Order: sequence, then structure tokens, then C-alpha cells
Amino acid sequence: MIGADANIVRLGCLLHDVGKVVTEGDEGTHVEKGVQIAKKFKMPEEVVNCIAEHHEDKPFSSVESVLVYVADAISGGRPGARHENVEDYIKRLDDIEKIATSFEGVDRAFAVQAGREVRVIVTPERISDDELPKLVHDIGERISKEVMVPGAVKITAVRETRATETVMSQ
Repeated sequence: MIGADANIVRLGCLLHDVGKVVTEGDEGTHVEKGVQIAKKFKMPEEVVNCIAEHHEDKPFSSVESVLVYVADAISGGRPGARHENVEDYIKRLDDIEKIATSFEGVDRAFAVQAGREVRVIVTPERISDDELPKLVHDIGERISKEVMVPGAVKITAVRETRATETVMSQ
């Protein structure tokens, strides 16, 4: 246990970027605006400090502030975390799916998890189990060369053969 007040950390994490939603006046950073809002609504001083310190604009005053900073860094560093307009996002997913379906034997492809994973469904009569690793590799190579993707993309190919029989009691 590190001795942090979980409620202060929760509030700090929830409110650390509240200054980004302020529309009146353009003066000040989102940190400065967030501090003003937190003070206006009489948030505890520890929460105000978490907001004020989450970009290291001032030295950390508590373990709670450090935890809010770390949480913000982890969240901001994940693929797809930064602002991207909707049209670019949809185009990227569409481009990934088009690349995957352009390969011989691929029936369908689905970009999932904000384009960080592609599920590729192959026609089992056209692609063997032995051919799957090369197909996945080749799709990955094309995606990495042709699509700007934040972070890594996992390609999963599914080759499924089913046999079904329905019987009636005699």
C-alpha cells in the first residue's frame, strides 16, 4: 500500500482535464482553467493540487498528485488516445479492412479496437492452416506501409471448417 487517499485520486483523475471544456475566455491553459473551476466549486485542496500538478507545471505535493499524473500519462500514451477527427478515424478503419480483404482467400475483415486489431476471416478451401502465418504477416506488412496507425496492430486470421448434421429420431 502506498498510503494514497483513493477518493482524492478518483476525483483528481476525473477532474484533471476539466479545464479543457471551458468555453468562456481563451486565457490560460486547461490546467489553469481546471484549477479555477475546482476552486469555484470548492473541491478539496488535494484535488485542486492534483489538477494543478498533472502536467508537472508545479512540483508534486502528494502521492495522490503523482498517481493522477501517472494515470494521465498512461491514458494519453495509449493508441488512439489523442484527438482524431471522425472522418480520418473511419477512413483508417476502412483502409485497414480494404487491405486485408484485398488478399486472395480472404472472405471478410473487421478492424476492431479502434484499428488496433484486425480480424480476418478466410475461406478454408482457399487458405490452408500452413498458409495462415504468411497471410497474417503479409497483411501486417501492407498495413504498416500504407496506413498511419497509432501504436501496434494485431492481425488475427480465422480459418474455420464446420461439419453439421441433423438427425431425426426413428
